[in-house]
Amino acid sequence: MSKFIKITTGNYLIVHGFDANNKEIIEEVTVPQNMVKVVAINRIQSISEKYILVTGSHGRLMYWEYEESFEDLQKQLSYHSLLIA
Repeated sequence: MSKFIKITTGNYLIVHGFDANNKEIIEEVTVPQNMVKVVAINRIQSISEKYILVTGSHGRLMYWEYEESFEDLQKQLSYHSLLIA
């Protein structure tokens, strides 16, 4: 059974793959307002102080800006016993 966390996301980047020079092909998406999402924890690849990196469809990666604090996301992951400090 999947576990989920709730996050509020803003603007994001989508990695569509790589060009002939092995440089990421990135689409920048600006949203009119932030959105609350419930995300399956197994989609999360990493979390930084600015972005949460998640997997998407068709092998894409997405870097979502998020509204919560880094510490809040750590607490949510700890609550689900998914953070080893």
